[in-house]
Amino acid sequence: MEIYALYGTSGTGKSTSALELAHRMNIDAIIDDGILIYQGRKVAGTSAKYEKTKIQAVKRAIFHYKEHAEEVRRSLGEIQPSRLLVLGTSQRMIGRIVEALHLPFQVDFIPIESIKPPQEIEAARYVRETMGKHTIPIPRVEVEKDFLQRLISSAQQIFSSKKEVIGETTVVHPPFSGGRIMIHPQVLRKIVEATCDQFDEVHHVVKIVSSFEDLPRFQVSIALQLPYMTNIPALIHALQSTLYKEAQYCLNIAPASIDIVVSSLELS
Repeated sequence: MEIYALYGTSGTGKSTSALELAHRMNIDAIIDDGILIYQGRKVAGTSAKYEKTKIQAVKRAIFHYKEHAEEVRRSLGEIQPSRLLVLGTSQRMIGRIVEALHLPFQVDFIPIESIKPPQEIEAARYVRETMGKHTIPIPRVEVEKDFLQRLISSAQQIFSSKKEVIGETTVVHPPFSGGRIMIHPQVLRKIVEATCDQFDEVHHVVKIVSSFEDLPRFQVSIALQLPYMTNIPALIHALQSTLYKEAQYCLNIAPASIDIVVSSLELS
């Protein structure tokens, strides 16, 4: 069995990239956060994303529990995948998983940065940190089967709004995660105005609209006062770039988009 390992810190989008990577590399089985996925379907294990605390989630993800590890080892023996992709936050964590599941120690490590652009990683981290959304790389129907089994065994209400579908993956909100981001409009305006002050061509900032419902997005309306023959597209691009850097530095977020609207233009 050939073992591949996709690693990166929490919230960088490993699970959302797992299916595409597995398809590209002809990998037919995936180990992700405590579950074994074979040909797009869960065949064994329990997702760490359902645990109530982070400590329990980590233990579940590294197959700390004997019965959990034995179940997945048994399924691996039955399906005999030729290639297996293991997901983890670090090479050390993947080493723990490999040891617990008695897998070959020869592992081909793949950092998430080698297959995912930096901006997409920042966007994935934003979703994780502000909305508590975690992805399971299996279809919703498989997750609901697991939910039903857990409902029968624990008699807990688990069919809730804390679940949504994205293509062939399912997004859940673990009990131990959550939170949202809030930025006071005046704070955002001060940052935008201070940035625009660096550009002599910007006469004043007219309006700022922000949205954090999905990914952070800004729209800035400005009034320009500039010399004839000024390269306006280049000016707007430079302003967008500077606003992006300031948002990263001051707010520790990477905007998915910054739209600049020129509400008025005066030539001098």
